[in-house]
Amino acid sequence: MTLPIPMSRAANRAVQTNVPALIDPAALRAQPKPQLRRYEVSALLPNGDIAETRHIAPALPIFEDAFCAFSRGSMVETETGTICVEDLLPGDQILTKDGPSQPLIWKGSTTLVPGRPGPQGRNLRLTRIMADSFGMQRPMSCVIAGPSARLLHTPDHLRAISGGLQTLTPVQEFQDGMNVIETAPPTAVELFHICLPRHAVIRVAGLEFESYHPGANAARSISHAMRNVYLDLFPHISQLCDFGDLAYARAGDGDHDALTA
Repeated sequence: MTLPIPMSRAANRAVQTNVPALIDPAALRAQPKPQLRRYEVSALLPNGDIAETRHIAPALPIFEDAFCAFSRGSMVETETGTICVEDLLPGDQILTKDGPSQPLIWKGSTTLVPGRPGPQGRNLRLTRIMADSFGMQRPMSCVIAGPSARLLHTPDHLRAISGGLQTLTPVQEFQDGMNVIETAPPTAVELFHICLPRHAVIRVAGLEFESYHPGANAARSISHAMRNVYLDLFPHISQLCDFGDLAYARAGDGDHDALTA
């Protein structure tokens, strides 16, 4: 037989119960929700067809970095000449710094507003690189790079930790307020990234940028629950290690990839 609980005791328990829905129903609505972003993918299938898909996925750094390297109009060097990144198709042969050209197997794009802070206040601003900033025709014309772009160049203030090696360095490290400047347009900007069968350095308007690779520390930067959502963006791989090795040492990922590459 269940004994009835006195009304006074039940009231005390209700007051002491720390449930937001009981104390303030609006507290549940006020809780921060993960921001989502739309990602578009073009991928080369094993039979040679091109698959185009759209995904809604979290606006987390590891997701955004796969799409935010090159702005519309960036000129990528291919076997048939320079082609705007937005016009590249899976299967196009991309020239690389070392070794033969490689086929483009994946291209991703997304749209963001650089003048608006990203999730958790992340800086998503762009970097404008003026013509000849790194030497004659490097770049050949103004280049606007996204927040995840990396150049095969080591700035002076990072040479001590690079050990004299060429490193893939985030473009933000080169900002000097004159030739390489930060820019944050108040309107939406479409950004792209590309992936090759093997991580490589490609040429964009005369500058040497890297193709997409999540980095040596990717497994530590994404939860197990999010891993499958992330891998669904890349039809050509089934696990993170399928991206292969880094072509060059890389800086800017906390524990330097330069030490683990």
